[in-house]
Amino acid sequence: MRLSNYLIKEKKIVVATHNKGKVEEFRVLFSKYKIQIITSEDLNINDVEETGKTFEENSIIKVKTIPNDYLAIADDSGLCVKILNQEPGIFSARYAKKCGGWNEAMKKIYSRVQTKQNPDFSAKFVSCLSLKFHDGKIFTYNGEIQGKITWPPKGDNGFGYDPFFIPTGENQTYGEVEYSKKVLSDHRSVAFKKLSKVHLRNN
Repeated sequence: MRLSNYLIKEKKIVVATHNKGKVEEFRVLFSKYKIQIITSEDLNINDVEETGKTFEENSIIKVKTIPNDYLAIADDSGLCVKILNQEPGIFSARYAKKCGGWNEAMKKIYSRVQTKQNPDFSAKFVSCLSLKFHDGKIFTYNGEIQGKITWPPKGDNGFGYDPFFIPTGENQTYGEVEYSKKVLSDHRSVAFKKLSKVHLRNN
């Protein structure tokens, strides 16, 4: 397999998601390469049930919903809390829905950690990106950011668990930090940088 055959040369890519927060992050990440973002919603493709057991499996399931007529990318990501056996992990969004919203989920997670004999608030954000070409070939790239969870949530930037997470070496949550800085330094960005080294060239 020649990787040179898998350079992104098109100016449009489909992001396999209905999550507006993810769409905006991808829009920022791809803007450097002047690549236009289209979404599953634009193509009237519904979200798919995430039946995988890992971030990678779910990311691949998502990207496969996009026909091979299109260059496509998908992300599966989540918050993994060390002392909770990496929960909520791949169930991060579903956990929030079950709890009745992101704030309720954050409160419950923090409470569960607090009740431990030796509370440890260490956590990480994980992202797996799957990039699919017209021949159906899929490449996956992973990114992680270590940090800790905090209470109460702080900041209105970002989405999901962002106001609940402080990256290692920082004193602000992803909800507080300037959005453009967060997008270019978070777990999704780490995975995207790996992808870009292989499949993208500066214009």
